[in-house]
Amino acid sequence: MTALPRIMAAPNGATKTKTDHPALPMTLEEVTQCARACQVAGADGLHFHLRTPEGIHLLDSGAYREALAHLSSEVPGLALQITTEAAGIYLPPHQRHVALHSGASLVSVSVREMLRDGEEVTARFYRDCVEAGIQVQHICYGRDDAEALARVLPVEMFQNPALQLLFVLGRYTAGQTSSPEMLAPFTDWMQAMQIAPDWAVCAFGQGETKALTAAAALGGKMRVGFENSLTHADGQLAKDNAERVEALIRALKHAEKALA
Repeated sequence: MTALPRIMAAPNGATKTKTDHPALPMTLEEVTQCARACQVAGADGLHFHLRTPEGIHLLDSGAYREALAHLSSEVPGLALQITTEAAGIYLPPHQRHVALHSGASLVSVSVREMLRDGEEVTARFYRDCVEAGIQVQHICYGRDDAEALARVLPVEMFQNPALQLLFVLGRYTAGQTSSPEMLAPFTDWMQAMQIAPDWAVCAFGQGETKALTAAAALGGKMRVGFENSLTHADGQLAKDNAERVEALIRALKHAEKALA
């Protein structure tokens, strides 16, 4: 199974457009150029969304296959993770189909979205992914999602160090700013459950850099980019996604020096 990359660029998300930032990538070619720049800046993974020609969030297994083949050729060595986000458009059967039939080895899946079809169906989907060699990163928006995942997953999957989690520090709402304190419910939960999974965080707004560096200090990995934040720690608007990656890496190096 493929481990999570340490720094995964998330350049576009499901809903932002160029009205939010002119450098937000929408087309596959723009995503490719952005991925290349983020890789040069220091990212070792890409979490990406596809769009229709009209700019609407797209979950399509065929489109994902083409995109994965293109990106694999254009940015070799960069881990590629697709999304299954519903974005108010798709239902779990479609999301499960895309996860299983896109050819992706890394897939991001919301626990609460999957559970709309019940625990038995969701558990079967997770087992199907394991059997297909697909590594699911389970998105948890709160401790309640993490606890639900613990109920649904077979014990051997839940306790496996290869279990991939994404803890979301805040919500996708206007003006949301995350803080390192938002990590505590998740880290406390992992300690209480006595698990040591492969975990990462994403965070919002001006607090993204500080929250991600706090997670890194605790052994977590990081998702960074315009999907969650357009701004640097000082509140300045970033030029592009690669600049956000560069800023995070500088912050990580500064934190490491402070501890040396």
